[in-house]
Amino acid sequence: MARAPPGSISWSLLLSSTTYFIFLVAVFFLYWPVARSRALALAVILFANYFFYAKWDLIYLALIPAASTIDFLIGLGLQRHARAPVRRALVTASITMNIALLLSARYVPLLFGRVAPAWNWALPLGLSFYAFQAMTYTIDIYRGDTKGTRSILAHLAAVSFFPTILAGPITRVSSLIPQFEKRSMLDPVEGGRALFLIGLGLMKKFLVADYLAGNFVNRVFDFPNLYTGAEALIAVYAYALQIYYDFSGYTDIALGSALLLGIKLPANFKRPYAAENIADFWRRWHISLSNWLRDYLYFSLPGKRSKILPYTNLIVTMVLGGLWHGASWNFAVWGALHGFALAFVRLWQTRFGAAKATGAWRYVNIAVTFHFVAFAWIFFRAPDFDTAMLMLARIASLSGPLANITLPLAMVIAVGALAHFAPEKWYDWSLTAYARAPFYAQAVVLALLVLGLQSVVQFGAAPFIYTRF
Repeated sequence: MARAPPGSISWSLLLSSTTYFIFLVAVFFLYWPVARSRALALAVILFANYFFYAKWDLIYLALIPAASTIDFLIGLGLQRHARAPVRRALVTASITMNIALLLSARYVPLLFGRVAPAWNWALPLGLSFYAFQAMTYTIDIYRGDTKGTRSILAHLAAVSFFPTILAGPITRVSSLIPQFEKRSMLDPVEGGRALFLIGLGLMKKFLVADYLAGNFVNRVFDFPNLYTGAEALIAVYAYALQIYYDFSGYTDIALGSALLLGIKLPANFKRPYAAENIADFWRRWHISLSNWLRDYLYFSLPGKRSKILPYTNLIVTMVLGGLWHGASWNFAVWGALHGFALAFVRLWQTRFGAAKATGAWRYVNIAVTFHFVAFAWIFFRAPDFDTAMLMLARIASLSGPLANITLPLAMVIAVGALAHFAPEKWYDWSLTAYARAPFYAQAVVLALLVLGLQSVVQFGAAPFIYTRF
């Protein structure tokens, strides 16, 4: 069956689009009048989830309910059976189904596209984040970390919760279900926090991420030979800021959207470029994915008591994490770089202790870690391995000048870097002040923000980077 073009903004619900916010407001006003009725509230959430999927492609109305129902039934089986062989068979079936769903959405279109190139087999929305989130439920029950639910409505609503589906944060289903089942009204302060997060996410996306991408980063990575070595280096720094502001901007909007419905999602970022080593970086960057890889992949690998296998397992975990982003040498190299770096940090801390550096050495560690992460981003961003090597060659040439670095571009890079490294208490103070302000003041600030964005943004929002994974 022919599909709509992937990433069609006019039809799909991109989280930075006007259509999405109209949808979110509609869900808000449908949900809260019935929030005290558990069944009606869950029904509204489930309807919103499936409507969200349908706006991307109607095929998801067959895939998601079917997969979710099977996982629910497997969860019931895990709750009823104590025999180890039966439980292993059930959880294996769930994992196999979700991995198959993930791989089919990602690779089947490529295979069938070669067989029948006249047909557009590509699905507009990957199912990675759905599959990861769905597997937390059955694996947690299997391990005894949660008891599970006997309400199919609660499970279906939680496992497909619309703010998390495009790019996370990956949330344990067992933490969502109790929140859906509680009966409480929205606290005004929490509502203010939600609006603050949404506004902040829009600023990150439009004013930093999309500006850097459209005015510099994409051009340099597409045609490195047209730029000097110094400009290529600045493009790498700019991409480090772009991907952070793009992904954390999405996360802020997702967290704010969920909070408007009284649901708290886990944090996904914590000033990652202030990390003092690569292990610290992964405690700050895409926290929900790094926790998922640790809890559901790394801890499942054999060799915990071995002296060598834990280091090998770190490398394997990160290479698989890289290949999840895409089946290419670029992502394999990116994952391997992080895997070897994590193994080195663990070996160092095992031999010499995990004491944090102080004084000037702390800033040296931060600088070294950031530059390693930025170096690895080259392989992540480049369209292919040859382009990545060409970028490295351009940087190594040490050529100048900086003719393509305009004043507005330099200002956005500087503001982006300063905002990232600003003290956390500044952010906390701003969030608290906005959340506690009168509703009319919040509305005025948000309206001014929207008007300001409309005046400075020339084109529509580009898709969020991580929605393609």
